[in-house]
Amino acid sequence: MALVVSPYMKIYRRFKPHLLMVLAQIGYACLYFITDASFNHGMNPHVFVTYRHIMGGLVMFPFAYFLERKARPKLTLALFMEIFVISLLGVSLTLNMYFASLKYTSSSFVTSIANTIPSLTFLIAVILRMEALDVRNPRGIAKLLGTLISLAGVITMTSYKGPAIQSFSGASQHIRSNFVHKSWTKGSILVIASCITWSIWYIMQGITLKKYPAQLSLTTWINCIGAAQSAVFTVIIQHKRAAWRITYNNDFWSIIYAGVVCSGITIFIQLWCTKQKGPVFVTMFSPLATALVAILAYFILGEKLHIGRIVGAVIIIIGLYLVLWGKDRDQNHFKSQEQPTVISDNQKDPKMQVGSSAERQVLQMDLEEKDKTDG
Repeated sequence: MALVVSPYMKIYRRFKPHLLMVLAQIGYACLYFITDASFNHGMNPHVFVTYRHIMGGLVMFPFAYFLERKARPKLTLALFMEIFVISLLGVSLTLNMYFASLKYTSSSFVTSIANTIPSLTFLIAVILRMEALDVRNPRGIAKLLGTLISLAGVITMTSYKGPAIQSFSGASQHIRSNFVHKSWTKGSILVIASCITWSIWYIMQGITLKKYPAQLSLTTWINCIGAAQSAVFTVIIQHKRAAWRITYNNDFWSIIYAGVVCSGITIFIQLWCTKQKGPVFVTMFSPLATALVAILAYFILGEKLHIGRIVGAVIIIIGLYLVLWGKDRDQNHFKSQEQPTVISDNQKDPKMQVGSSAERQVLQMDLEEKDKTDG
């Protein structure tokens, strides 16, 4: 008896990657405020990155060991070196630069600049032919136009403020920070460099997953190797032992949250969605974090919300929709092209024709029996 799949289940399966990426961006948006508070409290960002991925590796290791024991491919030296480079790009190099820029600038500024990652990833994926781009059909035009529109929204958010909306009167004023960010030039350089390496990291994930499709194990390896790399880097630039001490307040809970949610669960979600939809799909959701940060900053911290940020967020969402529409049409197009091939192969397979041959033989016997009866 064939199982009947409900329409709601079909919708869930179709939009499962979209839902997971939205949840991942919500997790990242909360992370910006938690880490900002910890850095203002005196937490060293490089120590934070190290502790965060140690926690992520510890959390993901049991799941990877038991759930992927049979599905995990053999780890060769070449594959290990590839994961080593991925960890270097995505953890020790990118995040150390990223969180250092957060210390020198602000969470809103950093998240705005980070929205260039989808455009950079899309450009690299097209160059490497990992992403199809045919400007002769609406699918390719939508992806290209959507990427450019999202980039225009990023520029709008970073370069145009516009009139300010009055602060939310019910905001939790005691959470507001009095920390003055310094060295915006240094912070800008660091966040731009981190965006470039971050885009390359997403591309390399798509390549490595074809050789090592065990997402839980790959998440664990990225966390463990990245934590070791970050620890070496932090020891070189930070000679004070006191920097490694954490207190049971903002520092401790920010490490727990970042390790479990962002370094563990979120990286696994990104790897799973990358395998299903590709690296460009994953990065196209990153602008949502910017809009969420602006909204949360308005309602919780009482920060002023400028018209420019609202307009930029709307433009980014329009661009995101166009890209997702184009990728969805691409997927349907490729499936329709593969379907005739699958049918023709089945028709060529003798095993697939056993049933039809038997039916013809039975029909022939029936006809012969009928002729004898009539005679």
